[in-house]
Amino acid sequence: MAKKILVIDDERHIRMLYQEELQNEGYEVAESDGQEPICELIAREKPDLVILDIKMEPGISGLDLLQTLRGPYPALPVLLSTAYDSFQYDLKSIAADGYVVKSVDPTELKDKIAATFKKTMSAGS
Repeated sequence: MAKKILVIDDERHIRMLYQEELQNEGYEVAESDGQEPICELIAREKPDLVILDIKMEPGISGLDLLQTLRGPYPALPVLLSTAYDSFQYDLKSIAADGYVVKSVDPTELKDKIAATFKKTMSAGS
């Protein structure tokens, strides 16, 4: 059964790019613009990993969403996706399993996803 990845980003073109690239890798992909309450979204989609944008509009913070989901879903792997590096200095970012800088070349994203799944599988065994 394919692993399911939930992409949460307010930029439609990023969601479409990630969806196409990840589906080509054999993943099932769900997407959201970040407007729906995150815990409801995760309960419905049941992802194996979340890719979460940090700065979304209007005024939605991926770091705040990360904090919200960590309570009920402490073991769910989350990769932060960002065009900025300043978030590294935000203590809220330590709750993530990793981060990737947005790029039209999804190689780094795919590598981080594979490494995260490998790490979670070895931790679970």
